[in-house]
Amino acid sequence: MMLILTLYIYRARQTHFDNLRSKGEAIQAGLTEPASLHPIIDPRDCTGCGACIAVCPEQPFHKVLGLIHGKAELISPTECIGHGACRTACPHGALKLVFGTETRGIDIPHVRPNFETNIGGIYIAGELGGMGLIRNAIEQGRQAVESVCSAIDNKHTNTLDLLIVGAGPAGFAASLTAMEKGLRFATIEQDLLGGTVAHYPRGKLVMTQPVKLPSVGEMPFTTTSKEELLDYWQQAENETGVRVNYNECMEGITPNAQGFSVKTSKNSYSTQSILLAIGRRGTPRTLDVPGEDLPKVTYRLIDPAQYQNHRVLIVGGGDSALEAACAIAEIDGAEVTLSYRSGAFTRAKPKNRQAVENAESDGRLRVILESNVRTIAKETVELEQHNNRIELPNDAVIISAGGILPTPFLRSIGITVDTRFGTA
Repeated sequence: MMLILTLYIYRARQTHFDNLRSKGEAIQAGLTEPASLHPIIDPRDCTGCGACIAVCPEQPFHKVLGLIHGKAELISPTECIGHGACRTACPHGALKLVFGTETRGIDIPHVRPNFETNIGGIYIAGELGGMGLIRNAIEQGRQAVESVCSAIDNKHTNTLDLLIVGAGPAGFAASLTAMEKGLRFATIEQDLLGGTVAHYPRGKLVMTQPVKLPSVGEMPFTTTSKEELLDYWQQAENETGVRVNYNECMEGITPNAQGFSVKTSKNSYSTQSILLAIGRRGTPRTLDVPGEDLPKVTYRLIDPAQYQNHRVLIVGGGDSALEAACAIAEIDGAEVTLSYRSGAFTRAKPKNRQAVENAESDGRLRVILESNVRTIAKETVELEQHNNRIELPNDAVIISAGGILPTPFLRSIGITVDTRFGTA
């Protein structure tokens, strides 16, 4: 027994020092801001049982949670994907899930447990409500439609029961559920099936958890490529016969006696309820600099191969920017520069930061930190770094500065949007 106790104490001390070192490295690298939903732990209630650590889906790949001084702590905040299993697993209620931190706020629409906003009849599911994980988005889409079903007034026979806006993971799952429930519904999508997923770079690996797609069954993979996932959803669309009206953009919502009148770029709908599953990216964030309207400027990477023998500037410091830079750096003849306004890539995953370091050390990528784009010309771009101007020959610019949450639109129709600073 003494031997077992000695081994236990030794392992606990080793774990403590390993986690302390990992947390220190994250702080030193500036990786202290979780991207979205994440846990905070009350040390007064935590008993150090490690249940939250065991259920974290990222734990085999990244040390997200760990024990320090016998209490659970968030070790690598930027690696947290907002899965939420840790809160359910804690037997003592020591964890709660929050958005934002004391220093970095996140805009989140006010949504009730049944996914209805403060405007009765308007629901929000998926990324717009803060749930970016594919599995969570699919579940929310399904559950939101079930909430709609319980609120339908069958007296209104001349209206739709539900209008679904968006065909990403949440919107597509909602459409399948609405068809399964026999609702009178329509789904509009301004772009492509998959929403945000459809805009990922070619070949990007997509992580998800086992989840059932309504009317289809359990998706047969957990780690897959963007293309394989979209092919699977396309096959589901064809086999189920669910209809999505593509290239149709919502333009306005007006309340009426039976619910809402919704104007789109192609049609007008009268509907009892609306599910907004439009994602958080919204409109791409622009730099507002001269020359940004040139044809060579885009806001997402689709196919790296198109930049063969091109001089490319990538602007941004998140995962999409780093992934785009590394992907194009692999293309023959491409000369790639990555510009970021801060001194470190604090919003990107470690694997992407490491890939950038490798590409830079191999001479395939030039990184200019603490820099800002000043002007974009037909054959050049001009950056500013520490009050010095840098002019680069250039054929293409990809701006990966994120998107602007459609907060003004939400507020214009009366939906409350809160800025969360580390609150649930």
